[in-house]
Amino acid sequence: MPPVDHLRAPAKLTRALRVVGVRPDGYHLLEAEMATIDLADELEIEEGSDGLEVVDEVAWVGGDSSQTGAARSPFPLGRENLVSRALAAVDRRARVRLLKRVPAGAGLGGGSSDAAAVLRWAGALDPAVAVGLGADVPFCVVGGRALVRGVGELVEPLAFEAFTAVLVTPALTVSTPAVYRAWDVLGGPTGEHGNDLEQAAFVVEPRLRWWRDMITAVAGCEPRLAGSGGTWYLESDPEVAAHLAAELQGAVRAEHVQGLVVASSSTAHL
Repeated sequence: MPPVDHLRAPAKLTRALRVVGVRPDGYHLLEAEMATIDLADELEIEEGSDGLEVVDEVAWVGGDSSQTGAARSPFPLGRENLVSRALAAVDRRARVRLLKRVPAGAGLGGGSSDAAAVLRWAGALDPAVAVGLGADVPFCVVGGRALVRGVGELVEPLAFEAFTAVLVTPALTVSTPAVYRAWDVLGGPTGEHGNDLEQAAFVVEPRLRWWRDMITAVAGCEPRLAGSGGTWYLESDPEVAAHLAAELQGAVRAEHVQGLVVASSSTAHL
């Protein structure tokens, strides 16, 4: 029986994002600080076989997702899944069982990290291959903490910095391409909290404001939006983070909405 390889695919947290230009082909040029966190998908890979099984283990907190007005998109299967695309990019055949713990459409790079795990498994570390799968994939291949530039293909590792963050991920799917289009229409605003995409994300998904205000009321300070959304996060020391996470969980349940609340710390380089 062929051996089964077990891989981790950590989520990424975009702690700062500046849009510094737009290429003639419409792709946006970035300067962003990203860091891997300990929320992670897991992959079981058996080489030589075929097939993709996705097991949804996202740990939602709160009520019925229908209360938010929008449920999350299902995980894509078949050739559309980034795992399948990564295998095709490196010309490898494998049966993959994917345990999803990073919500899709949350701006945490779950699918990109899944693809990056496959690339690392295959020994394919070329940034050109990675960026062909998605702008976040080159960073997810490297992991740790890094300055990411260009359209995502330039990854400059930074010194490890331990931090703890509380993540609040509503059951909303925010389209990254739609957020960039909205940013263009708005005239390229500069974000007040280190994220140039925040105002554009509100245009694409206005309900993000409700979540921001709810978190602010509980925490006493405004959260930051991770990348294009829809995850809000607050950084604090571990003791405060655990208490804050519990309070936010209670608030989510009280409002009968569905959100994911996770106290999570950064990880070392992969």
